[in-house]
Amino acid sequence: MYLQINNLHKHFNTKQGNLVVLKDINMTIKEGEFICAVGASGSGKSTLLRQIAGLDTPTTGEVKIDGVRVAGPGPDRGMVFQHYTLYPWMNVQENTEFGLKLQGISKKERRDRASYYLSIVGLTEFARSLPKELSGGMKQRVAIARALASQPKVLLMDEPFGALDIHTKESMQQFMLELWERNRLTVFMITHDVEEAVFLSNRIYALSARPGTVSKEIPIELPNRTHAVKRHSIFHDYKDELMNLLRRNSLEAVAA
Repeated sequence: MYLQINNLHKHFNTKQGNLVVLKDINMTIKEGEFICAVGASGSGKSTLLRQIAGLDTPTTGEVKIDGVRVAGPGPDRGMVFQHYTLYPWMNVQENTEFGLKLQGISKKERRDRASYYLSIVGLTEFARSLPKELSGGMKQRVAIARALASQPKVLLMDEPFGALDIHTKESMQQFMLELWERNRLTVFMITHDVEEAVFLSNRIYALSARPGTVSKEIPIELPNRTHAVKRHSIFHDYKDELMNLLRRNSLEAVAA
């Protein structure tokens, strides 16, 4: 599986004129990779993710999955947002089944599939619970299970841990890594958290300030993927490189 973004530009017409949000974006994500796009506010991260999800269309350029141009939302892309977007009147099982129901999948298959992915994320015993009865981290696990239940080719994540407290966030990062390593998911995630990106990614695409462009692609090779690695010098080297790059991008944008 390949996710390809070719020469993507995105403009918006505003009262102040033409606003260029993304410019000449080129990326390739291979099957089984965990990729992060990192940039400051205004770098077009969320706009980029919307193009991949098919929620918006590029002004020019294209997004392709396995050579097929993305023309709208589809089950080949699962989406996890920063805020959990769970339906409060549905229990965990029903929330997880919801996308499958929209696809017309039979009651038995969607029940079996949702139950399987709830077991994957460790929430089988909470299948009958309502979202209000869950912690923030548990709600995000339900959102991940719901996205995975459609068996997408790529999981898209929009700053999924940004609303969590630091301890829950670290726990969810470790959980996500274990889930990725166990199932070899293909993940494309956007974040403004440099440390998170270094910890999770195989590769990082650093985006410049508006208009968002790929200023650098950084392969990440860590000795291990536990939180202890954050004390390792190589982790700090990656973090410093990325922080300095984003800082330089911001200064250049202000000076322009």
